[in-house]
Amino acid sequence: MRRALIGVLTAMVLFIAAPALAQIKIGVLSDLSGPTSDVGRPYADGIRHCIEYLNKQGGIAGQPIEMLQVDYAYNVQQAIAAYNRFKSQGIVALQGWGTADTEALVRFVARDQIPTFSASYSGHLADPKNGPYNFFVAADYSTQGRAVLQYLKDNWTEERAPKLGLLYPNHPYGLAPIPAIKSFAAELGFELMAEDNVGLGDMDATTQLLRMQRQAPDYIWVGGTISSTAVILKDAQRIGMQGKFITNIWGSDEQLLKLAGPAVNGHLGLHTSVVYGADVPGMKVIEEMTGGRPQMIHYVRGFASMYVMAEAIRVAAEKGRVTGPSIQDAARSLRDFDPMGLTPPISFYPDDHRPNMSVYIYQLFEDRMELLTEQTLERKPEWLGH
Repeated sequence: MRRALIGVLTAMVLFIAAPALAQIKIGVLSDLSGPTSDVGRPYADGIRHCIEYLNKQGGIAGQPIEMLQVDYAYNVQQAIAAYNRFKSQGIVALQGWGTADTEALVRFVARDQIPTFSASYSGHLADPKNGPYNFFVAADYSTQGRAVLQYLKDNWTEERAPKLGLLYPNHPYGLAPIPAIKSFAAELGFELMAEDNVGLGDMDATTQLLRMQRQAPDYIWVGGTISSTAVILKDAQRIGMQGKFITNIWGSDEQLLKLAGPAVNGHLGLHTSVVYGADVPGMKVIEEMTGGRPQMIHYVRGFASMYVMAEAIRVAAEKGRVTGPSIQDAARSLRDFDPMGLTPPISFYPDDHRPNMSVYIYQLFEDRMELLTEQTLERKPEWLGH
């Protein structure tokens, strides 16, 4: 009995004294309650489920992932405060969210050497000179705009020049691709027409649309999010406006189909990931993690963002210690990395953080988003950062 008791006590002491398995801490900035929460929530769910999936597989290089999440409600000052807390908690990388906060944090994450994979796809953030520790897994906003313009020009059959109008919010996110769109449209021979602002929270766009309607554009770029895009499409239908609307990556998803109803039919939506239910290997994982409940396309992109970050951390771990600089180096070594078919292959370079130059163009209908084509552009150096 005495020997048995000593053995049990010894085992307990060894168990208590054994060091806990080191965790890889990832900060996650999410908008779960602010003005972009309609798309922020599914994106954050994608990140969370990817972390759960990776932990079920044993984590990264045998180390579990600890997710530290803050709902910063799309408030830049709250984002900065949350980042400082994350840093004090020992994060090695950050999953970010919006354009304004990502840009506000650029110099902080560079100073602290914290690799940041955000959902802001502003072109200048892909230039390592501007954001040496910033990455994302979608073609940047400027590339998205150029890609759809190339597609439209390639499929234009009339002798006259196609006419292009622009509607976007006066906000860093909405403004980001406009210079590139204007420049490339002029290069391709588009006739630039009316240009106007529709705010993210606007409930009516009739005045702006009536002004634009007088110039009869063939195509209208819409650079807002779901709510304002639904307003624009319904108001355009109500006044009988002709022309095809092009909704950007945050302006079209499964919610828009319900909000806009028949007003959405035939218009175009730009994305950089597959839709839920697509026949790709990663969808089987997602369907298992969600119990087969359909998810928005932003969920898929959030899942892919975390999956690509995890690959960079895995490569860093195989080479030695997991640190900010080692993750940065590992990310820059990725070449045509396939995130299980959820997005086009990802490649980062030391002097170019554009993940790829591929954009999925969907045609929108009340009951589906139908893939028209994958438009891939040349990785032109002069486009980097612009």
